[in-house]
Amino acid sequence: MKSTSLKRVSVFVIFLSFGLFFLSTGCRKKKDTIANVYVYDSNNASVSGASVRLYGTSTTNPGKPPVIDYSTTTDASGLASFNLNDMYQLGQSGVAVLNIAVTKETLSGTGIIKCDQEKTSEVAVFIN
Repeated sequence: MKSTSLKRVSVFVIFLSFGLFFLSTGCRKKKDTIANVYVYDSNNASVSGASVRLYGTSTTNPGKPPVIDYSTTTDASGLASFNLNDMYQLGQSGVAVLNIAVTKETLSGTGIIKCDQEKTSEVAVFIN
């Protein structure tokens, strides 16, 4: 009788261990963290071909070089899109507040964007 009871407990412990292992590893997929910057001129017209830089600044003294520093060019609709997936690890939470610098020929503009993990954040920057 004891051996049958012991076998049942052993089987239960094995199944429980497998269950906990699969629950702890999870199968949740990481969603994209996107920052969209729309660039407009002083007439509220979309600006294509503008250079957009998205970067962080240090909050320590003395300052450290930016860890986050991306650049791209706006498309025909004035959109510069940045995929920030490499900033976050799954299970990590956080918010990034990044600076934006936009230039096109003699025009320039600045702004900031708050990027929440696994969400799409959008902001408009006007250049003049």
